[in-house]
Amino acid sequence: MNDAVKELEPTQKLKFYQKGTFTVGNRLVSDSDRTVQASLDRSNAITCGHRACQGCGEALGARYAVDAAMRATNGNLIVVNATGCLEVFTTPYPETAWQVAWVHSLFGNAAAVATGVAAAMRVKGRKEVRVFAQGGDGGTTDIGFGCLSGMFERNDDVLYVCYDNEGYMNTGVQRSSATPPAARTATTDVVGAEPGNVFGTGKSLPKIAMAHGIPYVATATVADLHDLERKVTKAMSIHGARYIHVHVPCPLGWGAASHDTIRLARLAVESGFFPVFEAEHGVVTGSRKIRHRIPVAEYLKPQKRFAHLFKGGEDPRVARLQEIADRNIAEYDLLAHEGNV
Repeated sequence: MNDAVKELEPTQKLKFYQKGTFTVGNRLVSDSDRTVQASLDRSNAITCGHRACQGCGEALGARYAVDAAMRATNGNLIVVNATGCLEVFTTPYPETAWQVAWVHSLFGNAAAVATGVAAAMRVKGRKEVRVFAQGGDGGTTDIGFGCLSGMFERNDDVLYVCYDNEGYMNTGVQRSSATPPAARTATTDVVGAEPGNVFGTGKSLPKIAMAHGIPYVATATVADLHDLERKVTKAMSIHGARYIHVHVPCPLGWGAASHDTIRLARLAVESGFFPVFEAEHGVVTGSRKIRHRIPVAEYLKPQKRFAHLFKGGEDPRVARLQEIADRNIAEYDLLAHEGNV
């Protein structure tokens, strides 16, 4: 071993807890351009050994979101986790993959428990300790909706992050209020005149959060992890109720290849089907522009949950899904304009 290598040795203690996240390669760019995972002192809030499915978008999104929050708070973070996929695959009794102060709540009361934790820290004078609540779309848009709305209304000092895989994946891929129209699930089978999930149902949690006038609301995607980290970091610099809605494809529930998770997340954005934006006090302040717009069909075709729309020709409901994407593009000004790319 030559002298140059010996000199570098003390500063090159690499922890390979995950693969495919450019852990080493990110160190070739400036600090400001690196993801949190490229840092030698990253917290690895979710360590190796969890039991997520291969290609799980939720595991990836949670790793980046929680680690970004840990960095923003210098490790002074308490995480409250709703029941769901993320809780189940990270904490199979008696094991845990979490390396952070972590509390498991019921399916529907993560926001209320997080509010209590924040109140306890305030009473104890521990102002440096911040609270981060998280759950899937089932525990957020459906079962935990009332508790979350109360948290927003009171403007409690909690960041709530929803990992939206568009269904109750942990309990057998049932429909949630975040499931897209026409999608096949265990409770919206491909039968009848209009198979799949019914058009005109569901809700937009980001819009509802904005309607509460809370300090910060954002959407994000695992297709842009730098943007996700930036938004979590920004949210942790703000006090009061904050909400981030993260799009996380589910290979199992969507009937997609495990290696297509990031591709599908990117196609959702580039088609306009999942708008990426941020808002403050109920007003949209910015959006991620679409540079290479694609038809929504390109996003739908790789997913078996939409396979019935393309058997024997294209189903007319694809055009209705395209209309949803078009409305998103107009509402959030998603197209890149000259001089604004």
